[in-house]
Amino acid sequence: MPRVSEDHLTARREQILAAARRCFLRNGLHNTSMQDLIREAGLSVGAVYRYFKSKDEIINAISQTVAGALVVQLDELAARKLPLLEAVSGVLDLIDRQLHPDGNFPLGLQVWSEAVLNPAIGTIVRNRYLELREPFRAITRTAVERGELPPDTDVEAVAAVLFGLLPGYGLQRQLVGFPDKDTYLAGVITLLTR
Repeated sequence: MPRVSEDHLTARREQILAAARRCFLRNGLHNTSMQDLIREAGLSVGAVYRYFKSKDEIINAISQTVAGALVVQLDELAARKLPLLEAVSGVLDLIDRQLHPDGNFPLGLQVWSEAVLNPAIGTIVRNRYLELREPFRAITRTAVERGELPPDTDVEAVAAVLFGLLPGYGLQRQLVGFPDKDTYLAGVITLLTR
């Protein structure tokens, strides 16, 4: 029997993840069964279970991919050592790009809600959040180095608050359609400069 190439294995895995993502966005995370995912992927039960033993494993894989890509973008933003408000503006731009109906933010909302009910998903979300918070530490350290924040700034505390801007902005935009970036940023500027 010929060996299956690594490219083929990767393509099948990505096919399953793309099918899962479509199902989750269409039907919701909670309402999507493994049978739905298998049907959407157009593969056999054995083929899907070869790659993923459960829906939680699929959610973890999607979360790693999405959070991993966002961490890379946030790391790149932090590495630019921008003034604090420019860095915050860049973060909001990243969120704006994920707010469309088939973007990652709507899927993230579903994963967050499932995390409250499912301890395994809760662990996945916690791990992703810890990864996502690190670039905000770097942004905070840069703001301290630039003299925008006091030298004795509690980097952990400020990074936690800056990180909170990400879901806070995204949730408001997703759920009620506003504020727009300029309005949100004006509020951040008021808080930071008063």
